[in-house]
Amino acid sequence: MGSGAPIGVFDSGVGGLTVLKALCAALPTESFVYLGDTARLPYGTKSAATVTRYSVRAADMFADYGVKCLVVACNTVSAAALPAVRERLAGVPVIGVVEPGAQAACEVSPSGRIAVIATEGTVRRGAYQSAILRLRPQARVSAQAAPLFVALAEEGLCSGEVADSAARHYLGPMFRGDLPGGPPDTLVLGCTHFPMLAAVIRAALPAGVAVVDSATTTAAQVRSALQQAGLAAQLAQQRVPPLAPDHAAVRLLATDDAERFARVGSRFLERPISGAEVELVDL
Repeated sequence: MGSGAPIGVFDSGVGGLTVLKALCAALPTESFVYLGDTARLPYGTKSAATVTRYSVRAADMFADYGVKCLVVACNTVSAAALPAVRERLAGVPVIGVVEPGAQAACEVSPSGRIAVIATEGTVRRGAYQSAILRLRPQARVSAQAAPLFVALAEEGLCSGEVADSAARHYLGPMFRGDLPGGPPDTLVLGCTHFPMLAAVIRAALPAGVAVVDSATTTAAQVRSALQQAGLAAQLAQQRVPPLAPDHAAVRLLATDDAERFARVGSRFLERPISGAEVELVDL
């Protein structure tokens, strides 16, 4: 494993492409191997044991690709299976999305009143709540599952009446002005699908609320980790053909339905993807 090796990015489906997009922007000289386990999604409703089993299989595949770092771009896997993945990839840095998002929220919140929206599994396991309280024990954290946001993002319904209504439904009760101690001043987008709805989410929030996107904070942490380990690539070291001439080199893998991955993924990456560019693999 050297500085020219690719960075692995793992998600249960296409949501992690928001993290990949942030990584490409932060690390334009790197190459990436992205795996979306589309045959087994959603992970958010499955047991921790099942998520761990799937994630360890994915870790084995990334080991075969010789990745120098693995970014777990799935909040559910970050919450349920990160230790198992790190054990499987001993010696390879494994970075999840929960800790960077929690750290950013703690840093930007003036009062420590922090709200989190995520999938059912991430909320149920208390991943962000625990991570925030470890960093800021006096914080007051509220969390809400927002599963409809996932469906809206995948269908491309990121604006309009339906999206606005969903945002008000989820966020209105969390940011009521009559809450004891006052409403939260910071919101964490605890699912990689949610940045797709950032505009309607912001519109549903009171003025002045900070919104933390774990995709951008994770990308910043990955860049720092690679630089500190001396693993940052130079442009000449790229090995994987680029998805587009002016973007970082990306290899896209999925476990089912390459055409749907390409269609939906194009919206998440904000780049055209053809089904032929998506390789089907078997875990």
